[in-house]
Amino acid sequence: MDPIDGLLTTMKIENSRYVRVEAHAPWGISFPPRHLARLVLISRGSCWLTAGPLDRPLRLKTNDCFLVRAGVDFTLQDETGSDVVDCDGVFAQASGNSARAGGDGELTEIISSRFAFDAVASEALFALLPPLFRLSLDDTAGQLLRATFDLIAQESAASGIGAGFVMSRLSDVLFVQALRACCAEAGGGTIGWLAALREPRLSVAMREMHADLAHPWTVDALARKAGMSRSAFAALFKEKAGDTPLGYLASWRMYRVKTLLRETPLSVQEIAVRVGYDTGTALSRAFLRREGVAPGAWRHCADKSALSGTRRSQAGDMPSG
Repeated sequence: MDPIDGLLTTMKIENSRYVRVEAHAPWGISFPPRHLARLVLISRGSCWLTAGPLDRPLRLKTNDCFLVRAGVDFTLQDETGSDVVDCDGVFAQASGNSARAGGDGELTEIISSRFAFDAVASEALFALLPPLFRLSLDDTAGQLLRATFDLIAQESAASGIGAGFVMSRLSDVLFVQALRACCAEAGGGTIGWLAALREPRLSVAMREMHADLAHPWTVDALARKAGMSRSAFAALFKEKAGDTPLGYLASWRMYRVKTLLRETPLSVQEIAVRVGYDTGTALSRAFLRREGVAPGAWRHCADKSALSGTRRSQAGDMPSG
């Protein structure tokens, strides 16, 4: 299994929403930090982007696109001095999937898509991505992204039977395509598992490892999968991934443990067998050493957090846009 495919499967992307905003100068829209990610495309006109991760405001033009991680706030304005309104107010007045903001001046068209997902399941992926990632629509991945934006726009305009359902599924595809484009760029010049996955010799061994985390892997066995000597494999793995092969394996086993604790009623002993520990006690010791809390206590906290999120959603406390 490709580790990225495995991550996307467990992330459980949900609560996506697509809105096209017609912003007429003067205008400004703030996007407060939320427990969701956003993908934004400037489909017409231009504007200024201000965000904490940026040293200074960034001028955006038609076809500029960026992905914002959960918990990051940003602001879009026609000019940096324009008055700003909260995005919730703009989206609350939307008619279908279209909203309007600003005055009567020059038009900028903004497409905003939001995505909620399981934070635990996405942890290993988003830890390697910057808070705000600018995407190119010129390469192959970007062209696919633009094509999906266009399909959503056509569905929205047609308003045919099941349009809402189709747009929701296309929005999920949009998010996955954006993540794929980010991963392709982030893995190019960095240290981490994405960079290691781009190395052909390492990727073979990594996919074998992810296909069976419970297997009693050794560095020798992984090196044979890669067609390399033990020493050469270990050195290259540390150079690209920033960790030893067995350290990397331990990290992903812990990641898998947390997803199983969160998503299933399996006992600690049953989870231990699934991820390669001889006993539940051995897993508990390793989990406590890495996470600072026992598996049972971690599960209890995760369950309370999920329940709290459900209650907020049922109470209408979730952001509208």
